[in-house]
Amino acid sequence: MAFFPGGSARRTTTVTTGPTTVTATTDSAHVGDIVGALGRIGQHETADGRTRAQRFTMLLAILGPGLIVMAGDNDAGGVATYAQAGQNYGMGLVWTLALLIPVLYVNQEMVVRLGAVAGVGHARLIFSQFGKFWGAFSVGDLFLVNAMTIVTEFIGVTMALNYFDIPRAVSVPLAAVLLFTMVAGGSFRRWERFLFTLIAIDVVMFPLAFLVHPKIASAVSGIVPSLPGGLNSTLLLLIVSIVGTTVAPWQLFFQQSNIVDKRITPRWIRYERIDLWVGIVVVMAGAVAIMTAAAFGLAPDAVGGFTDAGAVARGLHDHVGAAAGALFAILLLDASLVGANAVGLATTYALGDTLGRRHSLHWKIGEAPLFYAGYALLLALAAAVSFSPDHALGSLTQGVQALAGVLLPSATVFLVLLCNDKAVLGPWVNTTRQNIAAALIVWALVLLSLALTAATLFPDISTATLEIGFGVGALVGVLGGVAIMLGRRRTDRAAAERTAAELGGLDPDQIEELDDTPLSRAERRQIRDHDRDTWRTPALDTLPRPAFSPLRTAGMIALRGYLLIAVVLVVVQIFQRMAG
Repeated sequence: MAFFPGGSARRTTTVTTGPTTVTATTDSAHVGDIVGALGRIGQHETADGRTRAQRFTMLLAILGPGLIVMAGDNDAGGVATYAQAGQNYGMGLVWTLALLIPVLYVNQEMVVRLGAVAGVGHARLIFSQFGKFWGAFSVGDLFLVNAMTIVTEFIGVTMALNYFDIPRAVSVPLAAVLLFTMVAGGSFRRWERFLFTLIAIDVVMFPLAFLVHPKIASAVSGIVPSLPGGLNSTLLLLIVSIVGTTVAPWQLFFQQSNIVDKRITPRWIRYERIDLWVGIVVVMAGAVAIMTAAAFGLAPDAVGGFTDAGAVARGLHDHVGAAAGALFAILLLDASLVGANAVGLATTYALGDTLGRRHSLHWKIGEAPLFYAGYALLLALAAAVSFSPDHALGSLTQGVQALAGVLLPSATVFLVLLCNDKAVLGPWVNTTRQNIAAALIVWALVLLSLALTAATLFPDISTATLEIGFGVGALVGVLGGVAIMLGRRRTDRAAAERTAAELGGLDPDQIEELDDTPLSRAERRQIRDHDRDTWRTPALDTLPRPAFSPLRTAGMIALRGYLLIAVVLVVVQIFQRMAG
């Protein structure tokens, strides 16, 4: 028997899915109808035979996890980081946003598949497949950065409402109570509607961008990659901050758990991918609008003098008008509330995964006390820290984004390993193309982090030296990729030869011929799609753990050690900035 929301006992019905009848899903609230802000889909419904209008209605019901995670991406730290880029460098760093679009999609699409197929959160999978040692490292990173991120969200609330002369002693407790009230109602649909309402307020970014009278030619020219003022530690820290605020580790944990909590299954992955693209459009439009407002809306003498997002709102008020300042403050407040909600839930979802306790918005407080207590405690601690002296707040906000950027390679490595684990994803494992894209992303993030470390240790390092370093790093990445591909081919060939021996001496080419069938391409695709739509991850305690070769273990330890050093260096640089 399993207890469902509302306290009544019901038997969990498990549909046969592929080779097993026992799935990995552990929280009974994660099984049932999809109940979204904009519609409902029955647990056993499909899109087969539906009209275009009916499929669109189903898409509206699915809409949520991708849109919310991307909207939460434009949180208080994001607003501050994009505003800093616009104020200090004009539109010269727009190209970083363009390059991050494929990074966003590749990373979060892998999360979509993991959530829908496995039916458990990201933290639960890491602990199950990599053990407590690596699980503790991964979740430890998450808890640390997320707690600091929520502090920045309350800093954003403070700055936004201070613009309207509402003191911190009122704004912070009020925001904390509102955030907890909207989560603790035991209704996933009500929570999602609350988030959709907040996201709808983001439309203020369009009149804001219009009020500053942007120069289109100048804005468009920013798409061409450039390094305004030369490559140095200050610019690198900002670029890493843009990466960290746009593609943050918490997003992986939140979207996977939110997909599970919304009860999205493999048959709806196509719809969830559309949801993700909608979210990416929203986050990119918001980032460009914020950058535009700071680049064109502030006085010329303010260029290069960014302090914090609150000062940007006041600067827009003085240089453009009260409407522009108010719109920016509203955008900052809205972003802070969405971000605090999403990051807080990412943390408590992971806490429930780690401790094996109920962690769903479908449960009421009495049914999942640890889940809601953890969320409340996180809000309370972050709210208290946000009362720090004002001069430290701006540097703290940028520092958190930089830390997220530095730690992202580690989170992405675990993501890629999980998405190549056939025991977890079955027919949904990464294709060769997806692995190539993921490898490029991880290596690019590592190179950025290395460059930031070098610029921090050696402040006088030249732009030319850093560019040479990027070139050498790119070459090493290409050679390493070729070596891995050749090694995998040899491994596959050896496996085929062993199978040939077991089948009585057939060579590998003959074995491949045995798999040929007279089915047409359309028939093959239909069988593949059916297998994918019905395949679910078996119970996690029945899965074999992926084998770690000595080389992979050494690489993981080296990456972890380096990232710890990089984190320390970023923290040192931020404290230096806070000290003037």
